Amino acid sequence: MAKTIMVMGTCSNAGKSVLTAGICRILKQDGYKVAPFKAQNMALNSYITRDGMEMGRAQVMQAEACQIEPDCRMNPILLKPTSDQGSQVIVNGEVYGNISAKDFYKEKGKLRENIREAFESLASEYDVIVIEGAGSPAEINLKEDDLVNMGMAKMADAPVLLVGDIDRGGVFASLAGTMLLFDEEEKKRVKGVIINKFRGDVTILEPGLDMLEDIIHVPVAGVVPYMELDLDDEDSLTDRFEGRRGDALVDIAVIRVPRISNFTDFNPLEYIEGVQVRYVGSVGDLGHPDLIILPGTKNTMSDLLWLRQSGLEAAILKFHAKGKPIFGICGGYQMLGQSLSDPQGVEHGGTMSGIGLLPHSTVFENKKVRTNAVGILSDVGGMFSQLSGKTYQGYEIHMGISGVDGNIINEGNVYGTYIHGLFDREEIAAEVVKALLAAKGLDASDVKAFDVDAYKQSQYDLLAEGLRKALDMDLIYSLIKQ
Repeated sequence: MAKTIMVMGTCSNAGKSVLTAGICRILKQDGYKVAPFKAQNMALNSYITRDGMEMGRAQVMQAEACQIEPDCRMNPILLKPTSDQGSQVIVNGEVYGNISAKDFYKEKGKLRENIREAFESLASEYDVIVIEGAGSPAEINLKEDDLVNMGMAKMADAPVLLVGDIDRGGVFASLAGTMLLFDEEEKKRVKGVIINKFRGDVTILEPGLDMLEDIIHVPVAGVVPYMELDLDDEDSLTDRFEGRRGDALVDIAVIRVPRISNFTDFNPLEYIEGVQVRYVGSVGDLGHPDLIILPGTKNTMSDLLWLRQSGLEAAILKFHAKGKPIFGICGGYQMLGQSLSDPQGVEHGGTMSGIGLLPHSTVFENKKVRTNAVGILSDVGGMFSQLSGKTYQGYEIHMGISGVDGNIINEGNVYGTYIHGLFDREEIAAEVVKALLAAKGLDASDVKAFDVDAYKQSQYDLLAEGLRKALDMDLIYSLIKQ
């Protein structure tokens, strides 16, 4: 059975996912067979594995750091919010049902066994499992039925590293306060604390580190500097949604619908030199982009209503009237059609007209389409005709059926597809950028295909290098080997 170590944070977005990935990478570099694990994840950014199972994107990123195939056992419970008080629950890669927050807690006894089985199965195949917690482990109203923080640490008998985010302020209070709210058994599990995202001279921080150790009686396992790394983001806490301005030759606007999902689809486009990708949530921020992308969403019909009420649908139609290109992925593709119908109340219920720029109509069904997709793109016309016949590798994950032949369709310069990860193939992203440059009368001969996989691996190596310098690796290895 695998050895374990667990990374918890004092709050959401403390950097748990990235630190977990970095520790995974270090262990991989040092010759261990290592895998990540997160008992329960809440995110709209999900992924379909090679065998058609659904899991959280953060554990996919961590599996990449381990240089292993993503496996839904690494994330047995995934919550995909459908409203402010409910989520679609994915268990072991398959849809369990749409459950309210209140009812979810009634299911925790059953789900605990799913988590145990997934963890034990994974642990039987690896040397080390690096476990990630979720949110804060000190939510005292939730501790009794906890599945993902101290409850998971106890199940796996894992030593814990507690991470605090100094970038948001109050890091000493957050670490000390979290320790205060642990019971004695939980306190004993915490073997080190980490201060993350530090900017400045660490010598100025050192007196505070000594005082913190005196207060909580746990060693500081490291001060991790703020690192400018480019790794896939898990959810809406990403800083990719922050406005990006500059002298880019190509300006791509992704419509930031309220329940945007799988926004990592568009990272490969911004890797290409001269390209800017902006996430736009209002008409005033739209500006004059070269391409508008409608992304995936967890609730297509509700987000289409928001698009209408916000005025962005009208702005998209004006953009189209000028002959400018529009690309819809998954839910965005569904919105671009003639109508959307949900007779069984899968997402929203009822029927509504689509934006009307593509010929298909979508009917929502209870069965989710979940498949890994590899093949050759259909013949397309318009500005992006050079995409015809290109090899792609991605995945489909959607509830609706649109009844259209072909993996990519277009009417003029409006395009739609169900394929997530379409732009991950460097030649596809490059052809899109070349076409946008050519439409502006700019030279596209210098656009180079970008090797996304090689780039990601280089980022994991940089992360590992930074963590080796910042963390007490002797302490961490002693915890793993105990």
